[in-house]
Amino acid sequence: MSVEENIALMRRWFKEAWNEGRIETVHELMAENAIGIGQDRPGVEIHGPTEFVGLVNRLRGAFPDIKIIIEDVFGAGDKVTVRWSAAMTHTGDQLGMPATNKKVQVSGISIAQIENGQIIRGWDNWDQLGLMQQLAFGAAATG
Repeated sequence: MSVEENIALMRRWFKEAWNEGRIETVHELMAENAIGIGQDRPGVEIHGPTEFVGLVNRLRGAFPDIKIIIEDVFGAGDKVTVRWSAAMTHTGDQLGMPATNKKVQVSGISIAQIENGQIIRGWDNWDQLGLMQQLAFGAAATG
């Protein structure tokens, strides 16, 4: 696939999997043997679409109104980098804490390696500490 096609794939990934909660998109765009690093807790790898769906369900369960905006995206070879921001309201208890009903904002950077039209590896770095601080203390995020 071309760099442009890989970028389009990642735009679709964020739109459908995260913003729309379309689980079938995860299964379509993620290879069975894919490995994700940094999407969940530090040091935890996600293997394949089934494990990734668990993360999507947990985060969307806690933040059903999640809206991710792609701030920047670029690619080279088989990799695409996305700088994103997310705004959401904590109305579910799927993070192991009761819903706070607080509106929060986070940002992050995702890098995906794509082969044959599917994500085979992903690396994420996002502000998990900032998320927890906003939930615990209600600090307004600035972006």
